[in-house]
Amino acid sequence: MKSKAKRNVIVGQSGGPTAAINSSLAGVYRTAKDRGYKKIYGMLHGIQGLMEGKYIDLSEHIQSGLDEELLKRTPAAYLGSCRYKLPGIHEDPALYEKMFKMLDDLEIDCFIYIGGNDSMDTIQKLSDYAIVTGSTIKFVGCPKTIDNDLALTDHTPGYGSAAKYIGTSVKEVIRDGWSLETEKGQVIIIEIMGRNAGWLTGAAALAKGEDCEGPDAIYLPEIPFDVDLFVKKCKDLLKKKGNIVIAVSEGIRTKDGKYVNELGHTAKYVDAFGHKQLTGTAAYLCEVVGKECGCKTRAIELSTLQRAASHCASRVDILEAYEMGGAAMKAADEGDSGKMVIIQRVSDDPYQANAEVRDVHKIANDERVVPKEWITKDGTYVTDEFITYVRPLIQGDVAPIMVDGIPRHLYKPGFHGL
Repeated sequence: MKSKAKRNVIVGQSGGPTAAINSSLAGVYRTAKDRGYKKIYGMLHGIQGLMEGKYIDLSEHIQSGLDEELLKRTPAAYLGSCRYKLPGIHEDPALYEKMFKMLDDLEIDCFIYIGGNDSMDTIQKLSDYAIVTGSTIKFVGCPKTIDNDLALTDHTPGYGSAAKYIGTSVKEVIRDGWSLETEKGQVIIIEIMGRNAGWLTGAAALAKGEDCEGPDAIYLPEIPFDVDLFVKKCKDLLKKKGNIVIAVSEGIRTKDGKYVNELGHTAKYVDAFGHKQLTGTAAYLCEVVGKECGCKTRAIELSTLQRAASHCASRVDILEAYEMGGAAMKAADEGDSGKMVIIQRVSDDPYQANAEVRDVHKIANDERVVPKEWITKDGTYVTDEFITYVRPLIQGDVAPIMVDGIPRHLYKPGFHGL
């Protein structure tokens, strides 16, 4: 029997951008081309943009091997991202009918979505609707998140580069702080992303080495946070040295479950998925420490820098992101749907990993946190096991393509910012 002719692919990006998300996009594009698909469409600003009829033909934007290499080195979401929660199938069936008609009109065979937990919720709902209606479109998720909190996968593309940037930046802050010790000492608190998972904050320990003592303490959200014990820790450290550097997760919470940043005066923004805006944790703690210890304090929020720093990207991360994009496209082409590709680690030294496929229903809306045994008993640092886990993921560099002393990115005027 003659196989059905291949038609078109559509790919989107969702959630918080990373330094590696466009490498996955490049992987999807190259694999779709190599497997004979006619057109590869890109959703502008994810599923939300698609519902508004916003998409492009990627072949008009990626026209050479140089464009592909630039795309791999371009931070943030080239197609634009979104944080949009699809309603349930029975909540708004008309929306699903409209969307699937649009996909049919575009002659889509494969739908690839690059994102994190919330994006996998989208893949789950769309693939379920396809089954109910008998649609033959294949829906596959490609993992992406600096938070590294997706279930079933060893780690997520984007995490390695963010961890590399964090380790590097914390080390540089430590050196800077040491240079300017004050009479009563100073406490520098670095706030790191990650929400309810401490994978990113733990990466601050990578600063420790033969030429650096590393941060004096690290606080992850997996352990309840006690403000009074934190102040005592700072006082004890100040008796021993004049400059203290502490890394804290934006998502640390008190024993009663309240985010520490809520103890301050920060805005209470909540997104479509019910996630509270987490910012101001370091600023609040600096205020408390300054008052209680009478020392100089400085709050540093790495904020979007930790996910946009493509100049400090990990080669392992960029290569894996590209491979995962290709693996997602391959899985959809070979008939998988309602799945997400994962990274299965084979060994730490030498580091080896494979791409596999898992049921997205076992991944969506789950949250993978740092194992308690990888956190010290006093809850103020990570163990050697954590370092063994993360160190292979930050290896190697990806040299930016420099023009006039500044990295060049792939950019197409006309659709950015829609």
